[in-house]
Amino acid sequence: MNQRLTIAHWIAQACEQLAPITETPRLEAELLLARALDVPRASLLARLHETADLAAATPLLARRLNHEPLAHIFGEWEFFGLSMLVQAPLLTPRPETEHLVEAVLAHLTAQTTTDRPCVADVCCGTGCVATAIAWHAPHADVYACDIRADAVDITRRNAERHHVRVTCVQGDLFAPLDARCNRFDVVAANPPYVPEHEWASLSPVITKHEDPQALLAGADGLDILRRIIRDARTRLKPGGMLALEVGEDQYESVAALMHDNDFESVRAIKDLARINRIAVGLCAHPMSPASPQE
Repeated sequence: MNQRLTIAHWIAQACEQLAPITETPRLEAELLLARALDVPRASLLARLHETADLAAATPLLARRLNHEPLAHIFGEWEFFGLSMLVQAPLLTPRPETEHLVEAVLAHLTAQTTTDRPCVADVCCGTGCVATAIAWHAPHADVYACDIRADAVDITRRNAERHHVRVTCVQGDLFAPLDARCNRFDVVAANPPYVPEHEWASLSPVITKHEDPQALLAGADGLDILRRIIRDARTRLKPGGMLALEVGEDQYESVAALMHDNDFESVRAIKDLARINRIAVGLCAHPMSPASPQE
């Protein structure tokens, strides 16, 4: 692409190249060029007819044409009104997951106890959920865990970036949390939930650049969700809430699992596409951590 073009001409050419790989080629072209020129997008749009040296935009466009997520290219992404650090191959924070944060904050707001509530973000990834909760509920003790060391590290960095307190630990689901909080008021998770057979049909943005272990969860996509639902019974206080992000067609199966594990008031929260995206339920009869697991 000619590097001495008007801004409008560069955007038009980039838009044409991006059209086969994204539903928002114009927006992405503008964002890429704004990042390359280190100017706000609004400022860029005020200079459309100017000619400029746009060479710095070429490598960014090439990365996007290789299906790399914008969040990985920029190294950050907005989530729940906060700019979160992002790095490959961790998953890009997605708008659907904001409903998980909303569910947790609503539950915390409704609590009447004067004790500091304990919140666990299991499978924390970039830590966007834990950081957003800690930002909006500074009265809570927030814990985040992930099996990946780089996920724990970036969660810690995101918490520090926004000056909130999140205890970050590495390990498999609840194991690293047990020594830190006896009973949680809330357990939240955006775990892997994609059936393994669907991997080949996913977008190249995912299959080429994101961690399959953060997405795939057995033949039906429920392997990790089963473990979280089962084990949350031993970690939640009476009336504590379990909030889970689930796949497009998984809510009914997840709701059944929650009922089978003695969760009450199980309900779905829809995302903006009217999909049952978040499953929530209340712990009715917590089991002792020493009780045999099923």
